[in-house]
Amino acid sequence: METKSENACFGGVQGVYSHAAATTQCDMTFGLYLPPQASEGDVPLLWYLSGLTCTHENAMTKAGAQAWAAEAGIALIFPDTSPRGADIADDDAFDLGQGAGFYVNANQSPWDPHYRMWDYITDELPKLIFGEFPLDPDRQAITGHSMGGHGALTMAMRLLGRYRSVSAFSPICNPTRSDWGRKQFTAYLGADHGQWAAHDASLLMAEKGFDGPMLIDTGTDDQFLDLLRPETLASAIATRRQQATFRMQPGYDHSYFFISTFMADHVAFHAEALFA
Repeated sequence: METKSENACFGGVQGVYSHAAATTQCDMTFGLYLPPQASEGDVPLLWYLSGLTCTHENAMTKAGAQAWAAEAGIALIFPDTSPRGADIADDDAFDLGQGAGFYVNANQSPWDPHYRMWDYITDELPKLIFGEFPLDPDRQAITGHSMGGHGALTMAMRLLGRYRSVSAFSPICNPTRSDWGRKQFTAYLGADHGQWAAHDASLLMAEKGFDGPMLIDTGTDDQFLDLLRPETLASAIATRRQQATFRMQPGYDHSYFFISTFMADHVAFHAEALFA
């Protein structure tokens, strides 16, 4: 692992690190914020999965999460959204290829050698960071935005017992019925819709739900509402009677202005579960 940078931040340290990843067969970069409490022992960890076109840097610099994490005593990790490199498959469209890994393990050419973001986020990266930093693997939570909200929700519901809480900002809720999903699943996973269903938060909610608290925020003025399909997840939550808070925030769009506005709520929500 290589340290790219470390900066003092709200009494803690905001670092950026890179490493050669076996799952994606390329160098991967991630941001990790350690709050001041990490100098005294292991701290809980909140995963933040970013959306389309983002790198590790977008949320790290725009979401305003470090101030609230420092106050709560929670570490934050900001992984990248895909493998990257000149020799790695890509597409001219912004919503496929580099910057658009969709948190799945691709099994179709030309994506399958590198696009294994599910295994990277759920297996390889955790093993690395819990071995290198003062983090408590028994106290994890997960959140994300848009494509990252999709990733956070699906990981939380498929890996029951790993995350104490899950939240999402403007998540892609029903990708099997949206152009933000069908296009990418066809490319990465092929025509087997059974594989698609394993990465659809609304279908997973109907099938198994989540074993903890859930918080969802989406803006009523989000320009991508028809692609996000929040009503499908809301319906599945109600049908299952899932422990959840689902909020449509009036006047807010899909931007980081929206995320930063409600970030304090989300960190506090996770802190309650992580320190319970």
